[in-house]
Amino acid sequence: MNVPVEGKFKKFTAQLDFDPAKPTAGSANLSIDAGSYDLGDESYNKQATDKDWFDTAHFPTATFVSTAIAPAGGTKFNVSGKLTIKGKSQNVTVPVTVTSQGATQTFDGSLPIKRTQFDVGSGEWKDTSVVADEVVIKFHLVATKK
Repeated sequence: MNVPVEGKFKKFTAQLDFDPAKPTAGSANLSIDAGSYDLGDESYNKQATDKDWFDTAHFPTATFVSTAIAPAGGTKFNVSGKLTIKGKSQNVTVPVTVTSQGATQTFDGSLPIKRTQFDVGSGEWKDTSVVADEVVIKFHLVATKK
C-alpha cells in the first residue's frame, strides 16, 4: 500500500566462526524464532504468525547456513549460503561488512528477497500490489572474538 513497514525478530541464535585473515575458513549458522517477529502492534504480530504469513505452528524457525565466505575488498565479504523461510530454501549471497573493535566483531548487511518465493504472504496477501514482493532483510550482529 506504498507504506513502508519495519519489523524485527527479537529472538535468534547465531554461531559465527570468522577470522578476517582467513575468511574462506569461516562459517555462519543462524536460527531465527519466526514467532518473535514484532511489528510494534500486538494484533499485527499475531497475524504475522498465522499460516498466510510465517505459519509458526508448522515452521517455527527460519535459518541461514553459510556454504562459503569470500573477500569482497577491505572489510567487505560475500557470504553465500542457504536461506530457509517457511520450509522454502533459496541459495543466496549476502554482502557483509565486518568491523572489529576491541574484543568484538560487528557484522552488518542487508539482503533483498522476494517474499513470494518463500510463501510469505499467501492467500489474500499474495497480491504484490497490496504488499510489495521485495522485502529487505537487514542485520546487525555483534560477536565476541575468541
